[in-house]
Amino acid sequence: MTKPQRVYLAGPEVFFPEREHRRIVASKKRLLAACGLEGVDPLDTELEGPGSESKRSLGFRIYRANRELMDSCQAIIANLSPFRGLSADPGTVFEVGYMIAKDKAAVGYTMDPRNYFDRAGSSDTDNLGHTVENFEFSDNLMIECGIVEAGGEIIRGQGAASHPFYDEDVFERCVRALIQRHP
Repeated sequence: MTKPQRVYLAGPEVFFPEREHRRIVASKKRLLAACGLEGVDPLDTELEGPGSESKRSLGFRIYRANRELMDSCQAIIANLSPFRGLSADPGTVFEVGYMIAKDKAAVGYTMDPRNYFDRAGSSDTDNLGHTVENFEFSDNLMIECGIVEAGGEIIRGQGAASHPFYDEDVFERCVRALIQRHP
């Protein structure tokens, strides 16, 4: 694994209102730049296309553009805070798996300090009778175990941040963890 220079910034922020997205990404990029690293946001790509393009075609263009951005990076810091449910954004989870499969450094964070099991209601089964995993991880075991086995970690916020999906101190801890593990 090469020393990180460019860090892909995965997370649900791409779905936030533009002003909020820009503010959070600018903060992340500033914290990375202070350590000599370049932050790369999924929206750091030109996606202008024909107005008559189908939604499906646009979806494939976004996928390919994001994959190219990930390929240009040596590491990922992923916002794995629960989004639209109990777990992290599924696109973000895919990006984490993609980067790990490419043998790139991975660190994640969640602003929800609770384990997945506790978020699911602290019961062995859900309302459909399906087993709820209980391994004391922040999310599904495949996410956390994959990041840890790749040499990273998931940093948990304490839930008292001014924003439910971002805290500069938590992100800064991710940057430090990335640098310590991949100097």
